[in-house]
Amino acid sequence: MSSKIALIIQREFINRVRKKSFLIMTILGPILSAALFILPAYFATLPDEERVVVVLDEPVLMDFDKGKENLKFNYLDPRKFDLEDARRFYEKSGHYAFLYIPPGGSNMDPDFITQNIVLYSMGDINFSAEGYIEDLLEKYIQKEKLKSQGVDPEVLARTQTKVDIRTINIEEGTEKESLTPVKMGIGYIAGFLIYLFVFIYGAQIMRGVIEEKTSRIVEVMISSVKPFELMFGKIIGLASVALLQFLIWLVFGIALYFVAATFILGDALEASKVAAPGYAPDQDLALQIMNTIGQIDFPYIIGCFLFFFMFGYLLYAALFAAIGSAVDKESDTQQFMFPVSLPLIASIIVLIRALDNPDGSIAFWFSIIPFTSPIVMMARIPFSVPWWELALSMVLLVGAFLVMTWLAGRIYRTGILMYGKKPRLKEILKWITYRH
Repeated sequence: MSSKIALIIQREFINRVRKKSFLIMTILGPILSAALFILPAYFATLPDEERVVVVLDEPVLMDFDKGKENLKFNYLDPRKFDLEDARRFYEKSGHYAFLYIPPGGSNMDPDFITQNIVLYSMGDINFSAEGYIEDLLEKYIQKEKLKSQGVDPEVLARTQTKVDIRTINIEEGTEKESLTPVKMGIGYIAGFLIYLFVFIYGAQIMRGVIEEKTSRIVEVMISSVKPFELMFGKIIGLASVALLQFLIWLVFGIALYFVAATFILGDALEASKVAAPGYAPDQDLALQIMNTIGQIDFPYIIGCFLFFFMFGYLLYAALFAAIGSAVDKESDTQQFMFPVSLPLIASIIVLIRALDNPDGSIAFWFSIIPFTSPIVMMARIPFSVPWWELALSMVLLVGAFLVMTWLAGRIYRTGILMYGKKPRLKEILKWITYRH
């Protein structure tokens, strides 16, 4: 690497690291990421405001007691209210909903009742509230049907059995607990982080090139360095910034894990020691999570992540830099952004499929193709990818980076000096074949 490229890398790195936005995102990034997982769970535990459902049960079949915590039932006497009276009462009361259970005819046919139950409301019914009411109705009517067939519902309930299956992975002659849910979570987070960083830092390179081009700073800079050296230095410099920020976040994450392991896992283990001999208490959920995490080969996963993170970013950074050099303002980049973003969008779509079937043909091919492999391969790596597939994916990704950097450099050296003209894709392809 020439001293000029090293100076450009140093300039890009120092300028970005000194910015307040870098410091703010470095500090807030882990906090915001944790909040993304913690806040929804916290909000889910908050009690909802009380809702009252008016019930007109004409066959007088059911008794919902007091309902669940935030859903109460107000029964109307069917001897005093018909359907129209009950609807008027509901509309005046301002209650949440009105449940009408019709009479079942002379034979009290449960099927007739089931097909004609109506839930009225002034607005859209909450999904959980509707599901709760349906569940109660289904259980009651099922009991009534069992009774009509001479089956005691209580006896049937006692025969119901819950089965928890242990899944054991016997690959490579060893027996280990299957960690599919945890592996899926790791694969999804790793793939999504690469997708996020590529877009954020790739767009930064594109904007930086546009700013330097429009301010004519680049004309001064290329008088002493070649356009390709300038582009390559910018890409590596910003890649170093992205890597530094990720490593800081990784240190925060590891520290948080050890703190949780010390306090949560430690307490759980102490509690298990005082148990009577031969007695194995049910493991706390936190203990199960910590034990599961301890079986994951994190050095291997982190090493693969860093490789696909760096070269995936470098591959797309070259494309974003080429786009920035071809236009004069950011609004002109839209025509070029879609074909560049399409493989990334496809990767996120395939990511879900790859987590469900990491050994499938779709997951295999998308983890080999360089433009999608950084994201899709990270979804497969926690599931023990064969070494030759991983090696092939890495080699093709590095090769694609080198080829695209060369192509982007040819676009860059022509486009960086073009002003006042919005180039078409055909013209950009011609720039690649220009001889200088």
